[in-house]
Amino acid sequence: AKAGDEGKLFGSVGTSDIAEAIGVAGVSIERHEVRLPEGAFRQLGEYQVGIHLHTDVNAEITLVVEAE
Repeated sequence: AKAGDEGKLFGSVGTSDIAEAIGVAGVSIERHEVRLPEGAFRQLGEYQVGIHLHTDVNAEITLVVEAE
């Protein structure tokens, strides 16, 4: 993502961005399956993101937000 010198993003990384990045990696998911209880990410860093695939199927991925 585009970011300033202090690590703050110009914009944010939300569910659509995460679902798209996972799709590029070869796994197709919908944006409503991505769980962000605290909202979109606005800083560079490493985050744990919950993925709700089915009623009893939940997964957790590590998301790394890096500057372009």
